[in-house]
Amino acid sequence: MDEGNGSILDDGEIEKLSFEDALVALEQIVQQLERGDVPLDKSIELYERGEKLREACQKRLDAAQARIEKIVTGPGGAPSGTAPFDKAD
Repeated sequence: MDEGNGSILDDGEIEKLSFEDALVALEQIVQQLERGDVPLDKSIELYERGEKLREACQKRLDAAQARIEKIVTGPGGAPSGTAPFDKAD
């Protein structure tokens, strides 16, 4: 097992991952922790890294939801177009 792989990505690098890549990395961490063959210190390190990946995924999901909610509705509730997503909101 590679004992150094838990610190490969720092916070800035995690933020640069695509949602899909972050999710794959998170799934790998979950699998390692579920196997139960990781030493305690490594488990804590993996858990912390997993939490950062989870936060990054949640941030991306929240941003996607905000973009979807920007769909402008017309009379009767039918979508009539979209409004640009303003990152300052």
